[in-house]
Amino acid sequence: MRVADFHFDLPDEQIARHPLAERRASRLLVLDGASGALADRHFADLLEYLRPGDLMVFNNTRVIPARLFGQKASGGKLEVLVERVLDEYRVLAHVRASKSPKPGTMIVLEGGAQAQMVARHDALFELRFDEAVLPLLERVGHMPLPPYIDRADQASDRERYQTVYAQKAGAVAAPTAGLHFDDELLASLRERGVESAFVTLHVGAGTFQPVRVERIEDHHMHSEWLEVSQDVVDAVQACRARGGRVVAVGTTSVRSLESAARDGELKPFTGDTDIFIYPGRPFHVVDALVTNFHLPESTLLMLVSAFAGYAETMAAYAQAVAEGYRFFSYGDAMFITRNPAPRGPEEFL
Repeated sequence: MRVADFHFDLPDEQIARHPLAERRASRLLVLDGASGALADRHFADLLEYLRPGDLMVFNNTRVIPARLFGQKASGGKLEVLVERVLDEYRVLAHVRASKSPKPGTMIVLEGGAQAQMVARHDALFELRFDEAVLPLLERVGHMPLPPYIDRADQASDRERYQTVYAQKAGAVAAPTAGLHFDDELLASLRERGVESAFVTLHVGAGTFQPVRVERIEDHHMHSEWLEVSQDVVDAVQACRARGGRVVAVGTTSVRSLESAARDGELKPFTGDTDIFIYPGRPFHVVDALVTNFHLPESTLLMLVSAFAGYAETMAAYAQAVAEGYRFFSYGDAMFITRNPAPRGPEEFL
């Protein structure tokens, strides 16, 4: 299976670089997985596609202001992007500088904080700060907007590049399907009889890394930390018992649930996942999906194709481009019901 099969052309003006004034004001492209039928709607219309007894599974990770600017003690400027918080004082981070810092190098950051480069782990640098990491990031850090949002972060991004239900700090990218939900819409879901459950997956910067191999099967996914609790397992079992559907809000919720059900049965799970879902991989838990539009040739587009079918997904993306939908993190959304017999690109090309 070729990565190039998942390419599509996107006009630059359809990349959403700013959020809309209201979270729920985005558009919603509905894809019926069984028939391939498409419908152009608004995000608030999502309520019409949900049923009493359905279970929506959200990712309650919280984005940390993970981007820091500073300089080495020698004076060379650098940029730090925290990838993972290891403990109160240590992180793994990407460091962009003219010359990579060596172990022992001191880094002086905006606001006067300091960090020492302790060790290098492949592409990541282990840094130890002289004060607690999370309060430091809240004080001087910048929101880690994706590479395709080619502007400096603004004060408003602290709120808008964050879901209204974010709780557990640790992500360096937002679970963007959740950005469309406001408190009023969540209340409407409860009134409709739709249940909710929360997993945690701390989204890493690797989610934006391009796939650099020609064959999908040769790609190795980055690891991300997740937690699927017993409460989530119980909620899914209760949903199944009452005949409801499990609706994942975002690909991170899909990856969480399917990681915890890799052997076919959903069980509590805490730890790292490098699950890679592409056409041909089965789904054990998720029946429907709310998701944004993803980058060409990305692992997330491959996941959606595995869920909805390759031809159906690419046809939906072609319609979204033609109809002027807004793409990526601050863009519009899709609601997809699972294709019972999805086919991959090899059956069409």
